[in-house]
Amino acid sequence: MTDTPVSELSFEAAMAELEQVVGRLETGDVPLEDSIKLYERGAALKARCEEKLKEAEEKVSQITLGADGEPTGTKPFDG
Repeated sequence: MTDTPVSELSFEAAMAELEQVVGRLETGDVPLEDSIKLYERGAALKARCEEKLKEAEEKVSQITLGADGEPTGTKPFDG
């Protein structure tokens, strides 16, 4: 795990750290106080992953296709 603020992590880094958190929690050999901190960090990492996925979905939804099905550009997001 890193000390990097969750808000600064890329999707990939947040997902990798979330997997580590889940792995540690699943072992069951983490002291209660550490388990609580891990759970809190995991919840923040999960939210970050969801945020980054939503951003990616919004970008993809703005790709416009021509009659031939090929990308022709983007349109502004109305979200």
